[in-house]
Amino acid sequence: MADSPYLIVGLGNPGPKYAGNRHNVGFMVADLLAERVGGSMKRAAKVRAEVCQGRLSIGGPQVILVKPLTYMNVSGQAVAPLAVFFKVPAERIIVVHDELDLPYGVVRLKAGGGENGHNGLKSTSQALGDKGYVRARFGIGRPPGRIDPAAFVLRDFSPAEKKELPLFVDLTADAVSEVVESGLVKAQNKFHALSLYFLIFRGIPVTLGRFRR
Repeated sequence: MADSPYLIVGLGNPGPKYAGNRHNVGFMVADLLAERVGGSMKRAAKVRAEVCQGRLSIGGPQVILVKPLTYMNVSGQAVAPLAVFFKVPAERIIVVHDELDLPYGVVRLKAGGGENGHNGLKSTSQALGDKGYVRARFGIGRPPGRIDPAAFVLRDFSPAEKKELPLFVDLTADAVSEVVESGLVKAQNKFHALSLYFLIFRGIPVTLGRFRR
């Protein structure tokens, strides 16, 4: 359904307590995209979510930006009803989420596949009954030492990470926009390479096999 809008979902937890958490990078990207379409996120009438509609370019596809207010582990309760209401097939849904298994700031795009232990993705897949949606994976890295990953994702970024955070949120928003405007494959080719350049520039050792689609 090429004329369908895109449903762009930023995963996170609602409320100021969680606003700066690593788990909330999806919300950060959704808020930036709302600014880019010239709107703001507003509470939906019948679904526990904030929504903003617009276009990322003149004449481009319509996009519906979504921030579920259900809490991360039951995000699908907001995503699925909105997909039905706006008649959006799974292949036109883009979910932005944090990814422990990618270094901080690396962006990876893929369609379908497993959820890699991410409860927000699990809920979304179950509610949609379809895993074919696009995932925009924002690398947050693995926790140092013996820190529990479940606790790590609910902590704010470190002071050093916060300095780079606006850049990486912007990069992820650009990658999502490229999927909408040019398709997944072109977006992958462009932004996967760009993420590697950022790693090299920051002096982080790169093993190409780790970052395949």
